Amino acid sequence: MNKNLRIVFMGTPEFAVTSLDALYKRSFNIVGVITTADKRAGRGKKLHVSAVKQYALDHNIPILTPQNLKDPSFLEELKSWKAELQIVVAFRMLPAVVWQAPKFGTFNLHGSLLPQYRGAAPINHAIINGETETGVSTFFLDKEIDTGRIIEQRKCEISNMDNAGDLHDKLMNIGASLVVDTVDSIIEGKVKTIAQEDFSEGSILKSAPKIFKEDGLIDWTNQATIIYNKIRGLSPYPTAWTRLRNMNNNTELTLKLYQTKISKDKSTHPGSINTDGKTYLNIQTRDYSIEIQELQLQGKKRMKVADFLRGFPISDHYRCQ
Repeated sequence: MNKNLRIVFMGTPEFAVTSLDALYKRSFNIVGVITTADKRAGRGKKLHVSAVKQYALDHNIPILTPQNLKDPSFLEELKSWKAELQIVVAFRMLPAVVWQAPKFGTFNLHGSLLPQYRGAAPINHAIINGETETGVSTFFLDKEIDTGRIIEQRKCEISNMDNAGDLHDKLMNIGASLVVDTVDSIIEGKVKTIAQEDFSEGSILKSAPKIFKEDGLIDWTNQATIIYNKIRGLSPYPTAWTRLRNMNNNTELTLKLYQTKISKDKSTHPGSINTDGKTYLNIQTRDYSIEIQELQLQGKKRMKVADFLRGFPISDHYRCQ
């Protein structure tokens, strides 16, 4: 095995760090890392580095943080690294001049069993849609996003208790192992790619577009199962939410919902609230109530429902919309 193959790694969040770490610990020749530029965030607008950049700094790996991936100076620096293989994990769309450059191409790790759930949020959408299985795929980049020829895939079970955070961590670790195995296969010349069309023939493809805040608003006229899957599919981020309306004075606050379960109590008035004011808070749907376990009131921190009820007494004139 030729571990001297020159590899450039591209990624940004913690999800990508696990793959980078797996490659580093296997002593692959990572000649450089490309990640997002530092950003100011938080109340103090402090400069924050990406998780991948921090890992590269800690392990003395050269770093590039281009604003523009077509910038001539960036392309010149990238060329100087003489990459033979590029690996992309949770980064951004690359121009052809970048992904076509290495001798052995550029492959991407995607958090789904492609061609299902192409797009920016495959983990969230798999849970929202009530899937019981998903996985990770490695594929060579092509002109259209998430459409390249598949190298390898690994499956992963989704339990009915998993939220997006749980599944993220499962796929992060499975994906890191797959990235290493994919590099091994490329080095050993054992790669046999398969066109995504061969997987999708006769099946309906589901997409995974980016999720915006308004997508998290709960429609309580839906069935409890649909609402439950949406809440766990958006937890802990970007979070499902509802409007808590005071029907007496027509004011409303926002409630983010992190953890729930489906109650055995049947319901007939979607959005109506049942609570003892101390230990439980149930919201009615089309068929069964949703029992709220963890939530966050606008302007407050995330908390258990009992703690919320101690500080915010819910009366009959509140409902969720």
